[in-house]
Amino acid sequence: MRGLCDAGFTVLLETSGALDIAVVDPRVHKIMDLKCPSSGETDRNRWENLGHLQPTDEVKFVIGTVEDYEWAREVVGRHRLERVCPVLFSWAAPLEPSQRVPSLKAGPPGHTPLSRRELAARMLADALPVRFQLQMHKLIWPPDQRGV
Repeated sequence: MRGLCDAGFTVLLETSGALDIAVVDPRVHKIMDLKCPSSGETDRNRWENLGHLQPTDEVKFVIGTVEDYEWAREVVGRHRLERVCPVLFSWAAPLEPSQRVPSLKAGPPGHTPLSRRELAARMLADALPVRFQLQMHKLIWPPDQRGV
């Protein structure tokens, strides 16, 4: 990444946020996920990374349930993330049966699915300082296509 920046390229790094981003060249634009409860991976969120974000970076929440939304809304408010960098809420389409593979963690039982329309409506009703992000790969390719 450093070599690409030195060569004059704009470099973007999309990361799950589970690893330390402090070692990343500050010229690199980081798009960091914070894993929501329905992912089954909130324990992998490296909260220390929030202190290494810059205005050129972004924080992304992939939201599939009401519980994810409420959790993300609370995290944005508690950490005042909109003051750090742009914040993205991206809707997670439910997985098709053919997409379920053993390596994917099952979401917590009792979560209430949230449609993309409901997500947008909640964001507007709560006047959240976040942007709605579409997952383009889910619009371009069929949901059962692997590797996209």
